[in-house]
Amino acid sequence: MPGEMSPGRSGDARVQAQDHVAVVIPAFNEAEALPIFLAEIRTSFAAAGRTVSLIVIDDASTDRTTEAAAALAEVVRSPVNRGHGPTALSAYAEGLRSGAGVIVHVDGDGQFYGDDIVRVAVALDRSDSDVVHGVRRGRTDPWFRRCLSALVRFAVLLLCGRSVPDVNTPLRAYHPDTLARLVGGVPSDALVPHVHFSIAEARKRLRVRYVAVESIPRRGTVVQGTMWGTGRSRVLLPPRRLVRFAGRALAELWRIDIAGARRSPRPVATVRG
Repeated sequence: MPGEMSPGRSGDARVQAQDHVAVVIPAFNEAEALPIFLAEIRTSFAAAGRTVSLIVIDDASTDRTTEAAAALAEVVRSPVNRGHGPTALSAYAEGLRSGAGVIVHVDGDGQFYGDDIVRVAVALDRSDSDVVHGVRRGRTDPWFRRCLSALVRFAVLLLCGRSVPDVNTPLRAYHPDTLARLVGGVPSDALVPHVHFSIAEARKRLRVRYVAVESIPRRGTVVQGTMWGTGRSRVLLPPRRLVRFAGRALAELWRIDIAGARRSPRPVATVRG
């Protein structure tokens, strides 16, 4: 995604060590809570003795997200709002460009503890896994979001013959070679890239490790996030925006993961040595 680098930051300054971790963070209107979240992540990695770079992709926020994050992270601001899926893919692309040996994705709404993010990164680095998923426990999302996740999980089981406990978890760690293959398999405007990733990981029989992490409420005043279209802390019925999004996502899954797979020969998994 084309964007503008925050002042005082340069891609040339990124650490290129293979034991370095890049945490990539898509964000939209998170100026209030993002600095606290970024500081917590830095503190947690420092306590674990690990070096880390934080890369925030600001999806054309209408608040001061870029300015709020710039003191603690490298920030790339999109000139237009593209939505969470394309912004997440842009964040992964920045992680690949960083040269880090481990790339961790986490959303900018701060629904994870910094220590759990470190645990996911370390689990990848200290195992022979290709991927590590942070499996959310104690989710505080509305009932309809949890039901939607359960339906997608069942669909992945039918498609791939593998149970994935948290299909759309935004907390994931990848080695660059694995991530590059997954990113290359979905369009840059994908609505639900993590669901596509989970399906591809299952089909390719990648070695996925699951680490239980705690899911906490969003940090900041907008408790349910921008997808729900309201700042109310209690939402009883699915917003129309979410219903429309779910329909578009279902059509995308059919086009890419079902119809697309039938048209193409199944790829052979590459085992990382």
